[in-house]
Amino acid sequence: MESASFDHASEAFDFVELLEKLRSPDEIMNQMEKSLGRFGFEHFILTGLPNPHEKLNQNMVLARKWPQPWLDFYIKQNYVAVDPVVRLCRNTVNPFEWSEAPFDRMTEPRALDVMNRASDFRMANGFCIPIHGLTGYEACVSLGGINLDLSPRTKPALHLMGMYAFEHIRQIITANNTSRFDRLTQREREVLTWTAVGKTSAEVAEIMNLSKRTVDEYSVRAARKLRAQNKTHAVVKALQQRLISP
Repeated sequence: MESASFDHASEAFDFVELLEKLRSPDEIMNQMEKSLGRFGFEHFILTGLPNPHEKLNQNMVLARKWPQPWLDFYIKQNYVAVDPVVRLCRNTVNPFEWSEAPFDRMTEPRALDVMNRASDFRMANGFCIPIHGLTGYEACVSLGGINLDLSPRTKPALHLMGMYAFEHIRQIITANNTSRFDRLTQREREVLTWTAVGKTSAEVAEIMNLSKRTVDEYSVRAARKLRAQNKTHAVVKALQQRLISP
């Protein structure tokens, strides 16, 4: 028993050490597939979760080895709104088996449907690792398969591996996006800078001697480059990346 416990701990720390040397999400995914396969997992996904009452979209997925037909169907059916695993993930910081996510089979038929449908894609069982950011960001690492090694000694190893992989991929993607953020033009930066201090589009247009329409176009372009949802979100991202100063 002691030897088995040591082996699982070693697997987790070896995984962390290997990931330190990897510099792309694809490399990390290949290593995850190899390492998680030793525990019986065939599929896994690292994804952000939408706000309650919003729909999941593929842009929220950081990385995955997940059947595309299942992901497409899951999104189309808006299963995220009824998935017991997602619901429990929002309410705990502790990892759990999918079977531990509670729901009422009589009053929640769509929740039951989610669990049954996953089995069609060789995911009869699974393990979920919740991710909760300090700013309220919610995400998860979800692992699925059929014959899984989910003993008390393996779960801490899986928890460490999942958390570390998520954070490492997130850092790589953020670094890559930062290089894109630097492509903001001087005009786009100026518009965001004035917006950050509370100026309206009309006021920015007057200050910069431009039309309001042109200012709005700069705002839209900047938001697109920053992958922001709106002008305010673009300002926040630009400030975070120190592309503009308050």
